[in-house]
Amino acid sequence: MGPIKKVRLSESVVDAIKQMIVDGGFAPGDKFHSENELTSQLKVSRSSVREAVRILEVVGRLSVKHGKGIFIAGADAHPFEAFVDWLKSNDQSLQEHFEVRLIIEPQTARLAALNATPEEVALLDTVHAGFVHNAGLGLSAETIRCDREFHKLLAKATHNKILYALTKSMTTALLDGWISSFHTPGRMGKTVYEHGLVLAAVKTGDADAAMERMAAHLRNAIRDIKESSMH
Repeated sequence: MGPIKKVRLSESVVDAIKQMIVDGGFAPGDKFHSENELTSQLKVSRSSVREAVRILEVVGRLSVKHGKGIFIAGADAHPFEAFVDWLKSNDQSLQEHFEVRLIIEPQTARLAALNATPEEVALLDTVHAGFVHNAGLGLSAETIRCDREFHKLLAKATHNKILYALTKSMTTALLDGWISSFHTPGRMGKTVYEHGLVLAAVKTGDADAAMERMAAHLRNAIRDIKESSMH
């Protein structure tokens, strides 16, 4: 039940901050609460607040100015235009995000196909079903969580503790890649399909197919994200 609780918490933090903007009468350009203030007011972890703020920044509700604080973004900001602007200023970190994952994750999928227990495959199935469900409902924070959880569970199924620790660290530190995948038009549906292909290969123990499908998934994601930033 652990991950499910966290999933719901993340979505509710995004909603709670949106409500605080409305209830507090904040206008575009106003300085908003700091991460510390949000953490203490909402009584959630700092990482949950940081993630929610990042999601709201990507869709143009908040603007984070380093060294100055969090501000309310312009009311006329169109979510997709805000996302494209954000992509352009984060292009380098996104490129690095996918470069690192392309080095590590195809091998992770290969090892998972070789070593996953039936219980681990069942858990991957459950998380993938949750991912499909939340993507269909358009719940951004929950879908991002399920996506990251799928990749973490794959790493756990390799039975390589170092690889698992590394993947856990990546899913926390490289948040921008997951957020950008969700907000790129059409990418979420493709991710659902591509995860399904990886999972099918893991289920049948086809290590080569698992590796190739994971590599294709990551290459497709970075291509789609880059193309959307050119519009």
